[in-house]
Amino acid sequence: MSSKKGLLALSPLILLIALIALFTGYSAEESHKDTNLSLTVAFMISSIYAVAISGGMPIKKRIDTYSRGAGASNLMLMLWIYVLAGAFAASAKAMGAVDATVNFALSVLPPTLILPGLFLAACFISLSIGTSVGTIVALVPIAAGLAHSVDANIALTVATIVGGAYFGDNLSFISDTTVVATQTQGCRMSDKFKVNALIVIPAAFLILVIYAVLGSSTQAPAHIGEVEYIKILPYLVVLITAIAGMNVMAVLTLGTILCGVIGIAGYTIGAEGFQQAGGGYDLFGWFSAMGNGVTGMGELIIIAMMAGGMLEIIRENGGIDFIISKITTHVTSKRGAELSIGTLVSMVNICTANNTVAILTVGNIAKKIGDKFGVDNRKAASILDTFSCTVQGLIPYGVQMLLAAGLSGLSPLDILPYLYYPIAIGAAALFAIFFRYPKKFS
Repeated sequence: MSSKKGLLALSPLILLIALIALFTGYSAEESHKDTNLSLTVAFMISSIYAVAISGGMPIKKRIDTYSRGAGASNLMLMLWIYVLAGAFAASAKAMGAVDATVNFALSVLPPTLILPGLFLAACFISLSIGTSVGTIVALVPIAAGLAHSVDANIALTVATIVGGAYFGDNLSFISDTTVVATQTQGCRMSDKFKVNALIVIPAAFLILVIYAVLGSSTQAPAHIGEVEYIKILPYLVVLITAIAGMNVMAVLTLGTILCGVIGIAGYTIGAEGFQQAGGGYDLFGWFSAMGNGVTGMGELIIIAMMAGGMLEIIRENGGIDFIISKITTHVTSKRGAELSIGTLVSMVNICTANNTVAILTVGNIAKKIGDKFGVDNRKAASILDTFSCTVQGLIPYGVQMLLAAGLSGLSPLDILPYLYYPIAIGAAALFAIFFRYPKKFS
């Protein structure tokens, strides 16, 4: 493929990045503008442009291609998670679960330790369940509630959860990215874990220290409400069932039902002394809360579908093949081979917005590059996983970022500047490549 044609195939993505950068600056100057709306408009313009420049295809086929990407089965699964997460978060908040959990956290955790405590909790849970999505669903509403209570930066607090969620996504033995990276590179998960841990754990410790410093000035709230332990139950059930390996959609459904049961029970017998603080609802109130939660996810669902459609057109036009061919052309050394593997998976991740798919797409090519230049397959697997998690953690149209934004009422662009951990592990991976670390595997 010629460079001209390849760049044309990638131009919708280039346009999107330019528009996001433009709208971010505009929103900073015009604080009353809605940055979420800007992101939606950016995707709409880029999508229209992607369909328009797909020459050689009838307009119907272009639209069919776009629709196929917007309705892909893996994307539909994510949209169902958005819907269920919205219903769970809203019904839990209306029932009083968020306030109860926040009061409990404030009663056992000093305010100065909220940021590092949330980061450690996200790291532990994501390592246990192997998914960043499940971690974000479970912890972001609590993090946002804590930030409100202590008057902290909500975007920073939510970003702490998003960052910690990628700790387990990158390292867990049951993470999709770990499984795919080790399978494509032909190494054992335990061996990949050893190499990966040596690269990213120093970065995680550094970020923990940064969060401890940033949180050291957090003031305790003037009043901490009474802890209603029964209302914490939905979050406990969600965490326990997720760690036990239950499907995330089943976890959210169970949590939503439990919220409804507790909320309706509290409303029904509240007059007799049970949960006098309120926070319950009747059946129609529960339905209304769920409806509001699902509706609140509407804009993010639209963004996700437009991203899927636009990225499918880029793939159909040969954009991903162009990236792969260009990056692999000039490799001449082991260091260059490792760098090309990291660059390859990063660029494809930007074009697919899915780190598992990115690793699957370039895994076999990465194995050939590694074998040709003598790259240790355990380090190659670690590079694939770490770079893909870095990029996935930083793109504002990734499922994790959209979900965190929807659950906290923020824009992805609000959270983006505070995502220290994905940046840190990316820097650590580059350090490992350039300085041949760890030496045993380099």
